Amino acid sequence: MKKLCGVLLGLCIAFSSVAEQASKESVNKLMQLTGAGDLGTQMMNQMLPAMQKMIPDAPAAFWDTFKQEMDAKELMAAIVPVYQKQLSEEDIQAILSFYSTPAGKKLISAQPAIMQESMIIGQQWGQQVFMRAKKKFEANAPKAVN
Repeated sequence: MKKLCGVLLGLCIAFSSVAEQASKESVNKLMQLTGAGDLGTQMMNQMLPAMQKMIPDAPAAFWDTFKQEMDAKELMAAIVPVYQKQLSEEDIQAILSFYSTPAGKKLISAQPAIMQESMIIGQQWGQQVFMRAKKKFEANAPKAVN
């Protein structure tokens, strides 16, 4: 009986130390505060030219329809569970507190520009890596005999 009580006490302690899952409301507040939906829309708009190159025969009306279908609220609703999986309610509250500080507000206002510039740098870097890999591969590839 003492063993059973000990096991039950241990389980109670273990479960009480598990962090409370973040609420949808808290996550939505964080995403709204940080402009996560706007960043998602910005990212899609930046990816649009590449997508248009992949389907060059698609008429302009298709792309107009595609843009109309992009709904930041739908994207945010799909992402909420990811935040809930990775962050506790305590984490979200601490992050919200940070974003209420001058430094947090500065980060929020700078984030779109950071993202835009970072994507351009990432694309350029990816192209450079591709070219270096291509050169190395071609230099080490067996030469064809004529």
